[in-house]
Amino acid sequence: MNNNDEVEDHAAHVDKGKRRAVEPSELTPLLGSSSAIIDEAIVPADSHRNLRTTLTTVFLVSLSVCIVFFVVIALLAWSYASRASNLKPDDVLNNDLVFAGPDRVDVLNVTKEGVWLNVQGRVGMDAGRAININTDPDDGPFRDLWKAIGRWSVRTLDRVSVNMSTINITPEYDSSIALVSLDIAPIELPLSVDPPPDLSWLTPVSVPVYFRLTSNSTEVLQFLKESWHVGKIAVRADVSEAHIRGGSLNTTSWRSNFQTKLLDIRTAIHMKIPPIPGLPHPGKHLPLPSLSSLITLKSFNISSTPTQLNIDATASIFNPAPTSLSLSAPSLSFIVSLPTTPPTFLASVSSAPFSLTYPNITLSLSGHVLPLTQSAFPFLAEFLSRYLSGEPNEISISSPLLPGYDISAEFPAPQPRPQILRDVTIKDMKIRPTGTVFLASGIVEGRVVLPKGMNISLDVSYVLPDVLVFDGEVPPAPEPDYATSRFVKHRGHHGSAPDLPEEPPLPDPLPDRAFAHIRPDEWLPAVSSPSEAEDGVGSVYAISARVVDVPLEVLPGRQKEFSNFVGKVIFGTDGATAGILGSAAVAVTVEGLPLNTPGRKTNEIVLSGLPFQGSVHIKKR
Repeated sequence: MNNNDEVEDHAAHVDKGKRRAVEPSELTPLLGSSSAIIDEAIVPADSHRNLRTTLTTVFLVSLSVCIVFFVVIALLAWSYASRASNLKPDDVLNNDLVFAGPDRVDVLNVTKEGVWLNVQGRVGMDAGRAININTDPDDGPFRDLWKAIGRWSVRTLDRVSVNMSTINITPEYDSSIALVSLDIAPIELPLSVDPPPDLSWLTPVSVPVYFRLTSNSTEVLQFLKESWHVGKIAVRADVSEAHIRGGSLNTTSWRSNFQTKLLDIRTAIHMKIPPIPGLPHPGKHLPLPSLSSLITLKSFNISSTPTQLNIDATASIFNPAPTSLSLSAPSLSFIVSLPTTPPTFLASVSSAPFSLTYPNITLSLSGHVLPLTQSAFPFLAEFLSRYLSGEPNEISISSPLLPGYDISAEFPAPQPRPQILRDVTIKDMKIRPTGTVFLASGIVEGRVVLPKGMNISLDVSYVLPDVLVFDGEVPPAPEPDYATSRFVKHRGHHGSAPDLPEEPPLPDPLPDRAFAHIRPDEWLPAVSSPSEAEDGVGSVYAISARVVDVPLEVLPGRQKEFSNFVGKVIFGTDGATAGILGSAAVAVTVEGLPLNTPGRKTNEIVLSGLPFQGSVHIKKR
């Protein structure tokens, strides 16, 4: 074997497996074989090419999947947005937005411009129904998947915030008539899908509301009458714009990017008036009950102070609200007046804070009598005359907070008819002839008994009796026509007696056994003192006035009766009993009565035509 063969064997042996490395020698070349280097470089290049191909394929597939996914999401979003954009406010308000209540209303503040309320209720938005993504067993797999994604989206959004401009409420039959305007604070509307059939899914809310009622009370009352007549309330609500934003009011998140604005929202609202216990059934073409029939004055008390007359009263108001509603209100101010032109203001009162009670609301009122002017005297005369005659009076109740809204009410008269003068008699009465005239003297005594609720301090300064004298006790008979009460102003100078009231005519026909008429030509000075009050009446005062030589006028055609009576007095051993029937006028000073009248005492009034009945025993002197 030659050297060449050894070299070839050696070269061939190099490519086989691993072997022990040949130790370098002086004959070992400094550079190795270049073919080994080339072989080692070729293998990584192929591997990199395959990796790039794989990565490119993965990228393209992923990109395609993402594109398809986003296209699907975009299509879903477009489909949901398309449905949402096509929603009609009428459908949303009447079908999808659910409000239960109000459960409670608190009156926060009352001004001349309007009333601030805090309204508590329950609210919810059935978004699933609005965009038709609620579960339906008849849906196919694809539509069910589409709805499921929509429901998940609504649950993720959770709620929207709504900020509306002023809501104007008008009758549906005439949008030019303003009834009410409402300013509602921004509110959160919870979104729901697949809500249960009951109202358990609603969320409690508490919203401040600024309520303004139109000053045109005529239009409001006409609307209420029409609504009661047909049995339903039909109004239209107009909102110029509403801003809707995703998420809560006071937080900013990705949900806030969902925003929209609605303009010129107009929707019709129809509400059936439910039957109200105690009132005629609405919708039966029956008239709306008058407000005066819903208000009753239960009690009142007038008391004197040195500076004013104080009033305390209790009124009952029929409550038509549902029993589920709770309401609390602060103190409210009212003016009580007579329905004259212009109004005659009588009193200013304020209510204590109150809450709703059923079936009636009880109001506790307190206030004072307003200053009275001379121009008010004729109207007060009629009011007092009716009251003391046992007849009710019509009054008007208004509030400075609701100008233009006057509520008619009835001021009840005391029942039975009050008898102001009681136990009237003429003590130590004497009758003596003077020529052709008989003169009567004595001391008129009696009691002034005010009706229940009139606990005032007064001083009776003058009395003017107008008396019919009977032979014996007064026979049972209706009270004479002239027994009325009048409120008379005085025109005298300071310190003088008031003007005499007009003399009433004699009754026609004359009562049986009446024979004489006594009426002084001037006021009789009187003295009065408080007396012990009885149950069921007001203040009581004992009065007395001296009668000196007042002419006793024999009634026409009653000379015989007069002669018989004189005969009993002169020839009888025990004298004779004379019945007295008539009316009297009294001038009284009322402590605290704000009368600004020149002349006499500024708080003095004259009541005339006060009926009385009594008897007196006359003996021969």
